[in-house]
Amino acid sequence: MSAAQAERFIRALAAANPKPETELHYTTPYTLLVAVMLSAQTTDVSVNKATATLFKAADTPAAMVALGEEGVAEHIRRIGLWKAKARNLITLSQQLLDRHGGEVPADRAALEALAGVGRKTANVVLNVAFGEEAMAVDTHIFRLGNRTGLAPGKTPREVEEGLMKRVPADLLRDAHHWLILHGRYICKARLPECWHCVVRAECNYADKVLWPPPR
Repeated sequence: MSAAQAERFIRALAAANPKPETELHYTTPYTLLVAVMLSAQTTDVSVNKATATLFKAADTPAAMVALGEEGVAEHIRRIGLWKAKARNLITLSQQLLDRHGGEVPADRAALEALAGVGRKTANVVLNVAFGEEAMAVDTHIFRLGNRTGLAPGKTPREVEEGLMKRVPADLLRDAHHWLILHGRYICKARLPECWHCVVRAECNYADKVLWPPPR
C-alpha cells in the first residue's frame, strides 16, 4: 500500500468515528492498567464484567494488595488465564507501591518492568492515560495490517513500526483505536464484512466479501 493510499485509509476511518475511545471501563491510570493487563486473550466485554465488581473492592494498588490473590481471583475467575492474572495483579500492585509511590509511571521501560505488562499493554496505557502517540498492536491490528496491506509484518513489532511510519502525524494519537475497532467489528478474522466497510476502496485484500452470506 502506498503512503498516499495508507493516509486515505486512516482518514476514512477517522471520518467515520471522529472520537474513538477504548471499550475497557476505567477511571484512573491504575484501573486502566489493570483492565488492559486483564484483557490479554480475553474480550473487553468479559473484562468489564469482572472489573465492575473488582474495582468496587479495590481500585488502588494498596487496596489491591490488601485484597490479595484469592480475593482478586473471586472477581476474575470467568476470564482467560485468571490464575496467572490474579498473581500478576498483586505483584504489579506491590511493585507500583515499592517503585513508584503507588502511581502508574508514564514511562515505557518502567511499565514493561511490571508483572504481566508487555509492550502492547504499555502502549495502551501510554496512549490512553498519558496521551502519547503510541501504537498498541493486538491480534486485530496485526491481522488488519497484513490483510489490507496497510502495514505488513511477521511480528506485532514489525506491524507497529510500519503503522507508526504510515499513519499521518496528526492522527497517531487515536489511530490504534480506529484500527482495533475496525478489526473487531468489520475486518473480522473469519468473515470480513467488506460489504459495509468504509475503507474498502483503499484496501488491498484480494478476497473481499462483498455481500453478506445468506441466512
